[in-house]
Amino acid sequence: MARALSPRRQIVTTAAAWAVALVIFFPVLWMILTSFKTEASAVAMPPQFLSADWTLENYSDVWARSDYPRFFWNSVVIAVGSTLLGLMIAIPAAWAMAFVPGRKTKDLLMWMLSTKMMPAVAVMIPLYLIFQQLGLIDTRIGLVLVLMLMNLPIIIWMLYTYFKEIPGEILEASRMDGASLWGEIVYVLTPMALPGIASTMLLNIILAWNEAFWTIVLTTTNAAPLSAFIASFSAPQGLFYAKLSAASAMAILPILILGWFSQKQLVRGLTFGAVK
Repeated sequence: MARALSPRRQIVTTAAAWAVALVIFFPVLWMILTSFKTEASAVAMPPQFLSADWTLENYSDVWARSDYPRFFWNSVVIAVGSTLLGLMIAIPAAWAMAFVPGRKTKDLLMWMLSTKMMPAVAVMIPLYLIFQQLGLIDTRIGLVLVLMLMNLPIIIWMLYTYFKEIPGEILEASRMDGASLWGEIVYVLTPMALPGIASTMLLNIILAWNEAFWTIVLTTTNAAPLSAFIASFSAPQGLFYAKLSAASAMAILPILILGWFSQKQLVRGLTFGAVK
């Protein structure tokens, strides 16, 4: 049984947690505050707060000069599409590795994870040429495929970890009752691992939503998501920090709301199987 913390230690732990949270959240807070300033106040040194000129013009200008709903819808389609496609591939793969492991299963898992360590720019030119030949440049399908492949190792690793916590005897019992392979995965394994699958899905949506490199390289206008929407506010004359902050705030607001309302499910999934 875990020992309860002393009142003093609990206060110190709580204060440290709040300090870390504030440090992590401070850049987001500063960006939001900058989005409500004029350009002069945004670049003023030393930084202005109480004496700053506050305005809502940045948001109206950003909305007027860009088709925000189109960028937003592209982000939704790309993030959700790559996540669902990744789960369709990862669930059977993780099932096989967890319940029918081979001698090289762990080596295969490590190899998949090692691909995440390769810089994306190393494969930019060959991948761009392949997509150009296939007609996938500036298409949602192209970005769905790229982001699915990019995040697939993480999805498989997370699902593999969750599936390993499920007793194999339950699946054996379902086979003895006549369940097919498809029925075993869909009707037995998936409901039992639903918290882990949900947290994996949420994490992958966040990763796909925040991806900037491939979305800028492989799109121009038609399939451009919100990351390209932010990049469009840099100009040869320089960066307009207030408008750029407003565009960034509009881009991250949907995913912040999703994370806020799904935080319990996300934490539950990430700790799935931690306590038996």
